[in-house]
Amino acid sequence: MTIERIIDKKRLNYRLTKEELAFAVNGFVNGKIKDYQMSALLMAITINGMTDEETINLTEIMLNSGDKIDLSSINGIKVDKHSTGGVGDKTTLVLIPLVASLGIPVAKMSGRGLGHTGGTIDKIESIKNFNVKLNMDDFINQVNSIGVALVSQTGNLVPADKKMYALRDVTATVESIPLIASSIMSKKLASGADKIVLDVKVGAGALMKTYSEAKRLAELMVKIGNHHGRETVCVLTSMSEPLGNAIGNALEVKESIDTLKGKGPKDLHELVLKLGSIMVSLAKNISEEEAYNMLEENLNNGKAYDKFVELVEAQGGDINSIEVSDKCISIKAKKTGVIGDINAYKMGEIVRDMGAGRLTIDDEIDHGVGIVLSKKVGDFVLENEELLKIYVGNKDVNVNEILDCYSSSEHFFDKSPLIIEVIK
Repeated sequence: MTIERIIDKKRLNYRLTKEELAFAVNGFVNGKIKDYQMSALLMAITINGMTDEETINLTEIMLNSGDKIDLSSINGIKVDKHSTGGVGDKTTLVLIPLVASLGIPVAKMSGRGLGHTGGTIDKIESIKNFNVKLNMDDFINQVNSIGVALVSQTGNLVPADKKMYALRDVTATVESIPLIASSIMSKKLASGADKIVLDVKVGAGALMKTYSEAKRLAELMVKIGNHHGRETVCVLTSMSEPLGNAIGNALEVKESIDTLKGKGPKDLHELVLKLGSIMVSLAKNISEEEAYNMLEENLNNGKAYDKFVELVEAQGGDINSIEVSDKCISIKAKKTGVIGDINAYKMGEIVRDMGAGRLTIDDEIDHGVGIVLSKKVGDFVLENEELLKIYVGNKDVNVNEILDCYSSSEHFFDKSPLIIEVIK
C-alpha cells in the first residue's frame, strides 16, 4: 500500500477502504506522508466526494488520532452544541448559561475565529481576565460545582483534523461536505458529550450557501453521530444576514448579556430558544414545548444572566470590564426605503479587517472594534436615519464599502424564516 496508489484511486473516483484511509491519515499525522501528498488526496476527495461509509470511516480514524475527553465523572446528561459558523453568531454565549440555569451540565470547548466568522473563545476573552485555559480536572470540577464551564480546545484533541484543516485552508479544499462532516464530528465525538445539537448555517454568510448543501451536510453528521451512539440533531438556520445586531467580539458579548436579560434582538432570542429547547428536551427527556417554556422563564426571571455572571467569576473574569472601543461613528442612510439585503459575508470580512478577526492563527485581535446594526433586512429606513454604528480602532474603515453591503427594496416583504428545518 502506498500513498501514491491511494491518491490515484480517489482521483479515478473509486472508494477508499478504511485501511487505506487510515494509512493516509495516520501517516500524515506522524510525518511519513508529506503535505503535498495529503493536499493531493484532499483535492481528489473535494472533486469526487466520498460515500457515507468512507466519511464514517474517515471520522473514526480522525477521532482516534489523539486524546478523547472523558466526561463520565460529570453528573447528568451532557449535551454539546456546535455551529458551522456565521456572522454575528454569539449563540453559545447565551445558550450555555441558559441551559445550565436549568440544572443541565454544560462542559463546553470552543475554538477561535479564522476568516470572516468569529470564534467563541475570542469573544469571551473580551471580558477582562477571563481564563479559557483550565486544566481538565479544574474543567470537570467547575462543571460539577456550578454546572457550566467554557474553555479553549485542548492541544491534542483530534490532531489529524488540526493538521488536515491547516492544509484545506490554503488549498481550496474547505468546501467539501465529507471533509466538513468528518472535521466537525470527530471533534464533537472526542469532546465526550452524550448528545449533540448542531446549528448548520445556510446562506450568503455561511459555509453552506444553499439549502441542498446544508441538508446533505446535516443528514451526514446525524448519521455519523448516531453511528457512534450519540443522539444527534441538526437545525438548519438562515445566515442570509448577520445574526443579531452586533458584529465584533466585545459588542457581541454585550448583546449576549442583553439577551440573557430578556432584552436581546428578536432573531438571536428565537434561535437561542430553539436550540436550547432541543438541548433541554434531550437532557431531561421532556417535550421541546415544555423545555421552551422553562428556558423563556429563566431569561425573564434573571436566572440565566446570574448563571453567566457565575461562569465569568469562576473563570476569573470581570463582568464589569468588557473592552468596547470608545470611538463610535454613526452612519446614516443615504435614501428612504426598505432594506432588501445585507451581505453578511462581506460584512464579516470588513469587521475582520477592522481587527476583530484574523487571517492567520497568529494575528492579534482587537476585541473592541466592530459594527452594530440599527436596521436589518425588511426594516423601513428614512434618509439620514441611523443605519449602523461603527466602533473603530487603529485601522482605517471604508464607510462606502460598508454601505455597499446593503441593497434596498421599494416594497415591504416577508422575510425568510430563521429556522429552516430540523433534521434528526
